[in-house]
Amino acid sequence: CATILTDNMVGSGVHINAVGGDCPGKTELHRDILLRSDIFVEFPSQTRIEGEIQQLDPNHPVTELWQVITAKAQGRRDAKQITLFDSVGFAIEDFSALRYVRDQLQATGLYEELDLLADPDEPRDLFGMLLRAAMQPAA
Repeated sequence: CATILTDNMVGSGVHINAVGGDCPGKTELHRDILLRSDIFVEFPSQTRIEGEIQQLDPNHPVTELWQVITAKAQGRRDAKQITLFDSVGFAIEDFSALRYVRDQLQATGLYEELDLLADPDEPRDLFGMLLRAAMQPAA
């Protein structure tokens, strides 16, 4: 646990994207910031284990991002409200965003496909693959 932001550093009207935490016991925001914030999350059960809100009571209220996107819940209500997006990463969200961007680019024709997937001869020797590639003469 390394406190990066303390309560006195956060004034009214601030929005925080908290994306640093990724495991139990690892937090970066002082608990008092969370208590003053309206908290938005991707997936509550995962965020309560890995996110900043692991510092709070398991029943502390949070709003799921999908609820705001579909207008089932409000986002920011006023200019003085402190809002916090506690993101721990949710694979379907990343995939959906990438797919959307890809689809938009394909419609323009202004793109070039790149092969980014490694296809090693020996999948258990990725480091060796990198060394061999580094020794190849430049094209």
